Amino acid sequence: MIGSLVAEGVEVTLITERPTQEAPGVRQLVYAVDETTTQHPGLAATEYHLRTGEAVARLMERLKRSDPPDVVLGHMGWGGMLFARDALPDAALIGYCEYYYRSTDSDLDFGIDEPIPAADRQRVRMRNAAQLLALDTLDAAYAPTQWQRRQYPAAYRQRIAVCHDGIDIHACRPDAATTFVLPDGRVLSPGMPVVTFVARDLDPYRGYPEFMRAAAILAERHPDVLFVVIGGDGSGYGRPRSDGNSWREAMRAETGLEDRIVHIPWLPYENLIRLFQVSAVHVYLTIPFVLSWSLLEAMACGCLVVGSDTEPVKEVIRDGANGLLVPFHDSEALADRIAEALVSPALMRPLRRAARDTVIAGYERERCVARQSGWIHQFGD
Repeated sequence: MIGSLVAEGVEVTLITERPTQEAPGVRQLVYAVDETTTQHPGLAATEYHLRTGEAVARLMERLKRSDPPDVVLGHMGWGGMLFARDALPDAALIGYCEYYYRSTDSDLDFGIDEPIPAADRQRVRMRNAAQLLALDTLDAAYAPTQWQRRQYPAAYRQRIAVCHDGIDIHACRPDAATTFVLPDGRVLSPGMPVVTFVARDLDPYRGYPEFMRAAAILAERHPDVLFVVIGGDGSGYGRPRSDGNSWREAMRAETGLEDRIVHIPWLPYENLIRLFQVSAVHVYLTIPFVLSWSLLEAMACGCLVVGSDTEPVKEVIRDGANGLLVPFHDSEALADRIAEALVSPALMRPLRRAARDTVIAGYERERCVARQSGWIHQFGD
């Protein structure tokens, strides 16, 4: 959206903690957050959000004196919008509502039978403090998906529209002539038995352990299948393992899969798209949490996706219509559905086409950006 606004002649200022070189025509103001921490563990996130809000507000005050903005759009989850109304009382405020933390029916208690400790429930509730305060000051707000909108309290939902940031369907498209070169020089092409898995970090939030267990089952049945896994060894969205090992190390030790798994920590975007274009089956699992862009990009490339039957995924994938779904924790079922897709590629072609059609209909970037830009112009004109 920023590029679109700049192309229209809109003056855009980015207030950021990490400046980027990928924002031509955008003025960037950089803030730093005081790292002082509270002695109460339940207030750690709240204090960080408070200090972020203070740092961002100082830059907003500077803008008000020199070049006051008409519209401010900001992420609700990190504290940056906390004092925007105080710093810029005349500006229209639009909030990006990515995720509201809940202690039930959420990432905190998913798949856990025992009661969640009170301290964890209290910590999660406090994580929402900054965005709840900021929500009361907004002129408008939006969330990327219906499920993400539903996580917010009912009193606020009517004020939150739904609009994804959009997928570039021209870059993300099927290409039967493409190839993907592995680090060891092997060349993969469409039609080969390649199973892909992609996550920012290989962690339980994105079902990496379940995927690896399914891969071990499938490797025994289908010796020609190659698994290509993209993701880092950080703790991701969850907590680090208590033994100090990465989840990749732990799952390699558990499954014994070495030669059949190709692990690549990170790929340039254009190479990631090529990987999706050669994928025979793409596996996407997630607990109830923010939906990954990579799922929609894979679908736009015509991937046959086997996904988890969790709510964020079911908003996008309908089992047997534009993809296949399995219970998140059932690695045996996951292996079966992957095998089904590998042995019956002709039967999966309608699902691949429907997957791309789903993205074109609901997540095409130009339409998403046009809608977001429309809100900005509505308040800025």
